[in-house]
Amino acid sequence: MKDCEGLGDCEDARIERIYEYLDGALPRADVDEIKDHLANCPNCLEQHDLECMIRSMVKRSCTEAAPAQLKQSILDKIHAAR
Repeated sequence: MKDCEGLGDCEDARIERIYEYLDGALPRADVDEIKDHLANCPNCLEQHDLECMIRSMVKRSCTEAAPAQLKQSILDKIHAAR
Protein backbone atom coordinates (compact mmCIF):
# COMPACT_ATOMS: atom_id res chain seq x y z
CA MET A 1 0.00 0.00 0.00
CA LYS A 2 1.02 3.61 -0.38
CA ASP A 3 2.94 5.50 2.27
CA CYS A 4 0.61 7.21 4.72
CA GLU A 5 2.29 10.59 5.10
CA GLY A 6 5.12 9.50 7.36
CA LEU A 7 3.07 6.98 9.34
CA GLY A 8 4.34 3.97 7.41
CA ASP A 9 2.09 2.05 5.09
CA CYS A 10 -1.66 2.16 5.67
CA GLU A 11 -1.70 -1.27 7.27
CA ASP A 12 0.83 -0.18 9.93
CA ALA A 13 -1.01 3.08 10.53
CA ARG A 14 -4.28 1.26 11.05
CA ILE A 15 -2.98 -1.40 13.37
CA GLU A 16 -0.61 0.62 15.49
CA ARG A 17 -1.96 4.15 15.51
CA ILE A 18 -5.69 4.23 14.83
CA TYR A 19 -6.51 1.77 17.61
CA GLU A 20 -4.33 3.76 20.04
CA TYR A 21 -6.12 6.90 18.88
CA LEU A 22 -9.52 5.35 19.58
CA ASP A 23 -8.30 4.11 22.97
CA GLY A 24 -7.18 7.61 23.92
CA ALA A 25 -3.61 6.34 24.33
CA LEU A 26 -1.76 8.84 22.13
CA PRO A 27 -0.05 12.10 23.09
CA ARG A 28 -1.87 15.23 21.89
CA ALA A 29 0.59 15.85 19.04
CA ASP A 30 -0.01 12.33 17.74
CA VAL A 31 -3.79 12.76 18.02
CA ASP A 32 -3.62 15.77 15.73
CA GLU A 33 -1.41 13.83 13.31
CA ILE A 34 -3.87 10.92 13.17
CA LYS A 35 -6.85 13.28 12.71
CA ASP A 36 -5.09 14.95 9.80
CA HIS A 37 -4.20 11.58 8.34
CA LEU A 38 -7.77 10.28 8.60
CA ALA A 39 -9.01 13.40 6.83
CA ASN A 40 -6.76 12.58 3.86
CA CYS A 41 -6.69 8.78 3.68
CA PRO A 42 -9.94 7.05 2.72
CA ASN A 43 -8.49 3.59 3.46
CA CYS A 44 -7.55 4.46 7.03
CA LEU A 45 -10.79 6.38 7.57
CA GLU A 46 -12.73 3.30 6.49
CA GLN A 47 -10.80 1.18 9.00
CA HIS A 48 -11.40 3.81 11.71
CA ASP A 49 -15.14 3.87 11.01
CA LEU A 50 -15.34 0.07 11.03
CA GLU A 51 -13.55 -0.10 14.39
CA CYS A 52 -15.90 2.56 15.80
CA MET A 53 -18.90 0.54 14.66
CA ILE A 54 -17.51 -2.67 16.19
CA ARG A 55 -16.75 -0.94 19.48
CA SER A 56 -20.25 0.53 19.57
CA MET A 57 -21.84 -2.86 18.96
CA VAL A 58 -19.72 -4.51 21.64
CA LYS A 59 -20.54 -1.75 24.11
CA ARG A 60 -24.28 -2.16 23.49
CA SER A 61 -24.01 -5.94 23.82
CA CYS A 62 -22.04 -5.89 27.08
CA THR A 63 -24.46 -4.31 29.49
CA GLU A 64 -24.10 -6.81 32.32
CA ALA A 65 -22.19 -5.62 35.35
CA ALA A 66 -19.62 -7.82 37.05
CA PRO A 67 -20.77 -9.18 40.41
CA ALA A 68 -19.55 -7.11 43.37
CA GLN A 69 -17.77 -10.18 44.76
CA LEU A 70 -15.74 -10.56 41.55
CA LYS A 71 -14.79 -6.88 41.58
CA GLN A 72 -13.65 -7.12 45.20
CA SER A 73 -11.68 -10.30 44.50
CA ILE A 74 -9.82 -8.61 41.64
CA LEU A 75 -9.08 -5.53 43.73
CA ASP A 76 -7.80 -7.73 46.58
CA LYS A 77 -5.43 -9.52 44.19
CA ILE A 78 -4.16 -6.22 42.80
CA HIS A 79 -3.46 -4.88 46.28
CA ALA A 80 -1.75 -8.14 47.29
CA ALA A 81 0.49 -7.98 44.20
CA ARG A 82 1.67 -4.49 45.11
